[in-house]
Amino acid sequence: MAPAVTPGAAPPPDPGTASVLAVDSGGSGLRVMLADVEGRWSGTRVSAVPVRTGTRGIDAGHLMEQLVPMVRSLAEQAAAERGGTPPTGMPPGPGVAVVGAAGLATLGDALRAELPEALARAFGVRTTVLAADAVTAYVGALGIGPGAVVAAGTGVIALGTDLTAWRRADGWGHLLGDCGGGAWIGRAGLEAALRAHDGRPAGSTALLARAEARFGPLPGLPGLLYPRADRPAVLASFAPDVAACAPSDPLAARILRTAARHLADSAAAVCPPDGTPRIAVTGGLLRLGDALLVPLAEEFDRRLPSARRVTAEGDPLTGALRIGRALASGTLRLPPDEWLLHVTPPASDRKQGD
Repeated sequence: MAPAVTPGAAPPPDPGTASVLAVDSGGSGLRVMLADVEGRWSGTRVSAVPVRTGTRGIDAGHLMEQLVPMVRSLAEQAAAERGGTPPTGMPPGPGVAVVGAAGLATLGDALRAELPEALARAFGVRTTVLAADAVTAYVGALGIGPGAVVAAGTGVIALGTDLTAWRRADGWGHLLGDCGGGAWIGRAGLEAALRAHDGRPAGSTALLARAEARFGPLPGLPGLLYPRADRPAVLASFAPDVAACAPSDPLAARILRTAARHLADSAAAVCPPDGTPRIAVTGGLLRLGDALLVPLAEEFDRRLPSARRVTAEGDPLTGALRIGRALASGTLRLPPDEWLLHVTPPASDRKQGD
């Protein structure tokens, strides 16, 4: 059983002098927050440029190229708001950096190998936390406690913990999984449209009209879709059309009912079995509205009657900040995991242990 203690056995920085650098790196870009541990000051910067991936996975050098000017700008802002004197622990020495990154589990080798030392050199960071974006989404939504979170956007991943271990479900991408997510809904809707176009059973003329309005004549759809690297996003762009048709089109409504069932399946797979665990659903898929949310609530009630559905408290950047503050104060009680949540000890401690 993994101990429910600070992962990596890294001694926490002195909470009286530490600040937290929180980073959320995803497909839409980079968001960065710099804050003191006690919540007296914080600032945020955003970049719309996603961090590159290469043969070694997520590019740590490209991440640092964006991060350095953003953090320097935040430090200048902090100094200006404090009358020209940087608040205690601000760069060049934030005590803790927490980087939540999409794809960390499968594409994070370069980050794990290079980022802690790069942050130490650039900013004097003592302790670096590398977390999958599902973990920062979890902590942003529920805080540091037991429960389950389903992050549903273009794709889907569910994460749960009883504070002794993590459980993950789905997140396998649009070809192998992400069941019930935006790409899954869009693909199911387009299949129904193509069936109507061909005159096959289980087709929807309403979805056919919507698909032609969005993509043009459907015989050209494969040529439009297959060569693109952003196929999941293109498929997901049709999900709002499925939701718009659902009130009057039984097939579109059935697609969303099935999507809700898939989401509930993932939640049930990771939800702690004991007590009254909290469950939150986050992500852009919630914007589809009642056409999805009503069947989703019904499926959750059916599959997880003892769970308590709650509204997410915050986003992944909030989660990264919460992890950093808990680590700095010595109160982090999330289970360690080689792929999902790893704490690199301070550089001085690593040298002593080598």
